[in-house]
Amino acid sequence: MSLPAGFIDELRSRTSLAHVVGRKVTWDLRKSNQGRGDLWAPCPFHQEKTASFHVDDRKGFYFCFGCQAKGDMFDFVQHTENVGFMEAVEILAREAGMAMPAQDPAARGRADRHAGLVEVMEASVRYFRLQLSGGAGTAAREYLVRRHLPETARERFGIGYAPAARRGLWQHLTGQGLKPELIVESGMAIAPEDGGAPFDRFRDRIMFPIRDVRGRCIAFGGRAMSAAQQAKYLNSPDTPLFDKGRVLYNHGPARAAAGQGAALIVAEGYMDVIALNEAGFAGAVAPLGTAVTAEQLELLWRIAPEPVLALDGDAAGVKAAMRLVDVALPLLKAGRGLRVALLPEGKDPDELIRDRGAAAMQAALDAAQPMVELLWRRETEGRTFDSPDRRAALEARLADLTEKIADPVVKSHYRRALKDLQWTAFRPVPRRPRPGAPRGALAGPSAGARSSALATDDADAAETDLREAAILAAAIATPAVLDRCAEALADLPMRRDDHRDIRAALLAWHLRPTGSIRTHIEAEVGAEALENLFRRPHVALVPAVRAPGDAALAELCIVEELAKLEARRGLAAELSEACETFDPAAPDRQSWRLAQAVEARNRADRRQVDDRTVFETGPNGAMLSKDERNAFARLIRDIGLPQGKGSGTESDDQ
Repeated sequence: MSLPAGFIDELRSRTSLAHVVGRKVTWDLRKSNQGRGDLWAPCPFHQEKTASFHVDDRKGFYFCFGCQAKGDMFDFVQHTENVGFMEAVEILAREAGMAMPAQDPAARGRADRHAGLVEVMEASVRYFRLQLSGGAGTAAREYLVRRHLPETARERFGIGYAPAARRGLWQHLTGQGLKPELIVESGMAIAPEDGGAPFDRFRDRIMFPIRDVRGRCIAFGGRAMSAAQQAKYLNSPDTPLFDKGRVLYNHGPARAAAGQGAALIVAEGYMDVIALNEAGFAGAVAPLGTAVTAEQLELLWRIAPEPVLALDGDAAGVKAAMRLVDVALPLLKAGRGLRVALLPEGKDPDELIRDRGAAAMQAALDAAQPMVELLWRRETEGRTFDSPDRRAALEARLADLTEKIADPVVKSHYRRALKDLQWTAFRPVPRRPRPGAPRGALAGPSAGARSSALATDDADAAETDLREAAILAAAIATPAVLDRCAEALADLPMRRDDHRDIRAALLAWHLRPTGSIRTHIEAEVGAEALENLFRRPHVALVPAVRAPGDAALAELCIVEELAKLEARRGLAAELSEACETFDPAAPDRQSWRLAQAVEARNRADRRQVDDRTVFETGPNGAMLSKDERNAFARLIRDIGLPQGKGSGTESDDQ
């Protein structure tokens, strides 16, 4: 059976070699760099303990430095499943959701037709290049000179010119013996519905060839030379060769550049991509006249884990970036994301480079924002959140949006980042007295207040660090407790970066619990971070650490520490709000609120195990622990001393 031209390429674009191989091996996370598609594992083809099997996911090839096995995804499936090439193609196509071509004689005819369409497109490229260099292309050449497009760039990108003649290309192609029906099917000519002679689709336009990942011309984009033309830019229609929602301009060269370390930049148009290339940014691509589609996002992530969208900072560019958020959210996974570089208003990459140089473009790329900040900006910009109702509505909206993220780890990180942004935006800011304010206005704290533990930032931070470490240590010592405490742990706003990293590793292991939790955390954050956590003296005193494996005790420890941290945050918020909204006319109300917050903090500080103690009233009216009283009675009995009359102790004979 012969496969249609382009079928294998489409299958490669939809399938990741890392995903195919990952079903048969366990990646060495210490040696692998998943973000760059650089993965290592013990070889599945021979017995070994070291990770000598290397997968380059970007290039789509694997190689074992031990047994010298090498190949692509089809070779891997053939060897691991013991099947032939066509069976391997069928397995991968089924997983990618692609239907195998029908096994009939017509398949060869379709393949030949596909090759004929490619021949039409390549002949058109040569024709347009010839026209640009001739007398008909004088105005087009002058325009390209004004746009600072040198001859080398025109040659590299195959730029040409379609003359204003109605049937210039048609006559040229038919004169070369190409079939008229293929010329129409390729989109290069339009056949009138009334049966008249076909005419050229592109006239009086600068022509930009659009090539597939193998470098074959599959379509064109034409830039109008006359302002009277209806469309400034005109693309080829969808054809058997071309689906604009699944193609990127400059895909092949950008993929090669990104594989050598260049940043993957997504611009808006052809001239932007060419200008970026001329300025040294070889990893530039562009969608084809439409917003970035889900299919194009998948193509981008196959090239690089974190593409950068370089968009005009005007309203249209911002809206385009905002729309992309909704497309990208359901597709996010660990190890792949998006950053957005909003350029100065009114400047696209081409104009920014021409006016300010490549350094300005690099500065804009370095300042690119992660997509979570773009999401926050979209949901908050131009709106007022001056009431609890509005803030609650915002929180509900953000929760709905993050629910679209399928990957649970990414969803957890997005929710935590958005909660941090909410806290930063809405936390009360204490008012300071104006210079020359009358006596009785808010003043700074006294020396005694400044030295108190409550008002000392370092003391608060140290206490928070101790409680965060206790929570993490309890969860690591008894990982079974994560079944009940994982959500509360994910929502905890931790202060230290190393604590946040350890928590992320904890939650990731909980989602896919394979191997030792300590080994997983060491692989994710390093052995030093884990050693530093358990080296702290107070961690060794945590009951759940001293008695690992006791899930009930671990849960009690974690719940207590979470309650204490929450009570302290509540007290800090009350103090901050009291300072901001101090009302001399109603001091009692604020004093009552502060007293309630302090009492809540004190209740949280009292151990919950104490609250569960059963007490009895002794003969003298004192409250005695029932357990301690019974223990004392057993001690008196064991040493043979008579119990005091009226002691009230219980007999231990029961």
